This record gives sequence, structure tokens and C-alpha cells, in this order.
Amino acid sequence: MTKGQSLLLGLAVLALGAGGYWAFAATGFEGFSAGIAASAVLTLLVLVWTGSYLFRAVTGSMTYMQQRRDYRQAYDAYTDAELLKRFEALSPEEQARLLAETGSASEPGPSDPIGSQASEQQA
Repeated sequence: MTKGQSLLLGLAVLALGAGGYWAFAATGFEGFSAGIAASAVLTLLVLVWTGSYLFRAVTGSMTYMQQRRDYRQAYDAYTDAELLKRFEALSPEEQARLLAETGSASEPGPSDPIGSQASEQQA
């Protein structure tokens, strides 16, 4: 949020308070009662908004954080698929040599997607 947007948000909250005062005055509240009611509603709105922000921040469901999570999953899936495609394009001798160099040939496990997929293809 830029400084200009922050100022506009502040003016919007101020206008909302003034509009609330006039709305309560129009419905029959008098003077201070309309001001107190408008202030109470505005305070409740700000508290709910702040609470929802804190909840999203604590649970990690902020928009930016979710976008990063989604991007990382898509990136990992793409790179895994690309590496697997390149590995499968190698000759069996080159695959065996590469697996021997990386140490994956002796212990293909669930944490090693290329080694486990290569062993599944051999079976």
C-alpha cells in the first residue's frame, strides 16, 4: 500500500464515520447519541478488520504467502518433470553412470523421485 492509498483509506474511514453520524441522526438519534452510535459502529468495524488481518497473518493465509506457496509448487512440479524428461532422454548407460555419480543407484528411496521412478521403470 502506498502513502497515497493510506491517506485515501484514512479519508474513507473518516467519511464513513461522518456518514454514519448523519445516518443515525436521520433515523432519530439526537446529537451526541448519533455520534456515539456512529463511533461504536466504526470502532467495531475497525476491530473486526484488524482481527481478520491478524488471523490471516497468524494462520499464513495472506494473499502474498499463498501466491508464493502456489508458485513454488508449480515451479517444483515443472522442474521435476523437466529433469525426469531429460533423464529419460539419456541412454541406459548414461542413466546408470549418472545414478552412480550421484549415489542414487544404490539407494533409490521415496525422497529421491528420479531414483524411485527409474527403479519403477526397470521393474
